[in-house]
Amino acid sequence: MRIVATLVLAVLLLTLAARLRPPEYDEAYSIFLTAGDARPAWPHGVFHPGDVRTLYLGDPSPTKIARDLRTGDVHPPLYFWTLEYWRRLTGPSWFAARLLSVLFATASLAALAWLATLAEIPVASTLLIALLSYGFAYTGIVARGFAMAQFLNVLGMAFAYKATTSRKWPFALAGGIAFGAAGFTNYLAIFIGAATVFSLFIRRTGKGLAASALAGLAAFLPPIGYFYAAQHNSRIGQFVAFSSVHAIFLLAKDSAAAWFGGLPLYAGRAGDFVAAALSLLIAICAGFILKNWKPDVLPLGLATVATPAGLLALGLIFNNTPIEIRYLAFSLPFMALLLAQALPRRLFYVVLSFQACGIAGLIFAPATMQPQGIAARQSRELTTASSLFLLPFGNDGVGIPGPFIATATNNIRLELLKPGSPPDLTAEHRVILTTIAIDTGSKQQIATSLAKFNTDPCWAPKSSTFYFKVFIRTCETH
Repeated sequence: MRIVATLVLAVLLLTLAARLRPPEYDEAYSIFLTAGDARPAWPHGVFHPGDVRTLYLGDPSPTKIARDLRTGDVHPPLYFWTLEYWRRLTGPSWFAARLLSVLFATASLAALAWLATLAEIPVASTLLIALLSYGFAYTGIVARGFAMAQFLNVLGMAFAYKATTSRKWPFALAGGIAFGAAGFTNYLAIFIGAATVFSLFIRRTGKGLAASALAGLAAFLPPIGYFYAAQHNSRIGQFVAFSSVHAIFLLAKDSAAAWFGGLPLYAGRAGDFVAAALSLLIAICAGFILKNWKPDVLPLGLATVATPAGLLALGLIFNNTPIEIRYLAFSLPFMALLLAQALPRRLFYVVLSFQACGIAGLIFAPATMQPQGIAARQSRELTTASSLFLLPFGNDGVGIPGPFIATATNNIRLELLKPGSPPDLTAEHRVILTTIAIDTGSKQQIATSLAKFNTDPCWAPKSSTFYFKVFIRTCETH
């Protein structure tokens, strides 16, 4: 009964977060890819959001999705194929797309309950720690492939545990297939499967099972390689250059944030104290895990460290720093198992209390949210019949315009600041520059526009907010 109650809580909590949080940059790639136009053809000149709603619709074939991914993205196709058919079933809304992740996150918890039972670890405690982990909840609500990969990895680990207890190779093969599918959903999810296969190999009775698991995983390596070979140079410069000191610091910070979110950010002047308290809490939890360590939990330990270690290795090899909360979230269900079997009851409730505060921030704190949707909602207060909103095109016209236009009202007048195509403002009386600078392109486009307004004597600043600068024409129009 407690397990069912926890799963119901998960559905309610994740659905609420999916509904309340504004749309995000990377989600726009999922929406447009599965709408048939990975790089939407926005109009030139002034248009209304209501004119382009059809760009968010469409039902491309799996072949077209695969082709678009190979020529312009850095992800494998399994999630996007699934999302395409999900949107056909549930409708094209952004929220409906997010509900697929909610479904997979809930399925992850169900698989985690099975895994905890097999590992003889308290089930309800495991589920609560996993659910209230910031990284797990966040990846469980965004329209990206993390939740699907997470589910497949947890399922793969459960099959691996079942194989070791039953000594039956079909379970190991099923686990390998799940791990391979996880890698075909997100390349970085493959570290969990590799660590689990390794843990089977080093067991005295596990080599045959390990071979079966490896065979299942290996079946996905050719299609993974087919997509990766075409994509690996697609986004050079996406991450900063690798520095061991910076990478280790970022790994520690984002690992803590994956558990507790941005609690120091919410605390204001007490932020340093909260950060110190969280550091102490993490150290104490690590001590209890080591104190209560058992050989049977070795696969869970390896799965917990596999993703952080893999990210560091990738950074060293490719001279970048691919360390983010959403990638580190892959390790959270396995850490939840280690904590559930190691923490004394009082400390368990302390951890849950801190996690609950982090989840509250995920749902309600603007500091944890991207600005595009928030700015679009606030634009309604500045809209007049003669106002023109200028919106950065960004790097490729997806991550900034997509969420903003999806949230904006149908009738505002809007023009995108496209590279090499400055807007014609000769007939405009009131222009509102949207200052969302969250990628290289948007920063350049905003800086260019500000320089033009500041040097043109016919335009004067009227007012500004956090996301907008309003300019009024002072010269007569011709």
